[in-house]
Amino acid sequence: MLNIGIVGCGKIAQVRHIPEYMDNKNCKVVGFYDRTFSRAEEMVQKYGGIAYRSYEELLDNKDIDAVSVCVANHLHAEITIAALRSGKHVLCEKPMATTIEDCELMVKVAEETGKKLLIGHNQLLTPAHKKAKELIDNDIIGDILTFKTTFGHSGPETWSINPGANTWFFDKDAAVMGVMGDLGVHKTDLIRFLTGETIVETTARLVTLDKKDPEGRLVGVDDNAFCIYKLGNNIMGTMTASWTYYGPEDNSTILYGTKGIMRIYDDPDYSIKILLHNGEKIYYEIESIQTNVKQSKSGVIDLFIESIIEDKETELSGKNILGSMRAIFASIESSNKGKTVAIKQD
Repeated sequence: MLNIGIVGCGKIAQVRHIPEYMDNKNCKVVGFYDRTFSRAEEMVQKYGGIAYRSYEELLDNKDIDAVSVCVANHLHAEITIAALRSGKHVLCEKPMATTIEDCELMVKVAEETGKKLLIGHNQLLTPAHKKAKELIDNDIIGDILTFKTTFGHSGPETWSINPGANTWFFDKDAAVMGVMGDLGVHKTDLIRFLTGETIVETTARLVTLDKKDPEGRLVGVDDNAFCIYKLGNNIMGTMTASWTYYGPEDNSTILYGTKGIMRIYDDPDYSIKILLHNGEKIYYEIESIQTNVKQSKSGVIDLFIESIIEDKETELSGKNILGSMRAIFASIESSNKGKTVAIKQD
């Protein structure tokens, strides 16, 4: 039985991490920390355990085996590294960190300490994406030539323990990145997962078009991101992330291959639609993807616990996620400099 500590008791912890730990028979949540101490106390009243007044105090508890890091982006690296060095396995929420140097250091410390480091890229674990990967590997649409992948919704205003225009997602100091770090990381990592290729080049534009603070000024982080990615094998395509889709969420990915087209989460009735060059159509009704208003079990916590118990590497390991984070930071550089950026791979 693994003892789990929760660092940060906001909405992501309350909606996903804590309930999924409670549903796993191989672990028990025993400690909570939040900068608002009363919030940690509320979790103790609901689930039991101990409320801590600092994350350092929680990490000092030798009986805690692993932690979820569910704090604002700018603290991911600091707390993750401290947790690893204190002998804990770590599941860190995305984005992994706010600089590539911090991402690399997190991986280095995990390797030095022999502890697991996983990043919460839950889209790799959805049944439709896993099935799509299997079909692609079986050559159903041939060689992938181009793609379009999109993640857009109306914004993170309700995805915060303090909802509204004051959400920390809009705070440049706390979030550092906007929609690129919130949604873009998912689709960047997904396209690497589905194609099995590395992103080697990016041409990007990150902009703030509509989101405003309580005083009516545009927020200091991007609310839209548009990227042209070049992958290995000369695959090219677009990745779009947006907080300004004021209607149904768009979480679709379309892959264009030499034998046909695969459309994923593009139809409300079918999770995957395959339209082959010979006219054949194949539909898969698997499940609808999670949305901000419709949550289902992510599988991330179960994979984290399994990786510790079985001592195995997973697709969510920090080392595997590094390639996607390099593309994220290269895209930010591309947007800032107004030019295409080649992505260093090591």
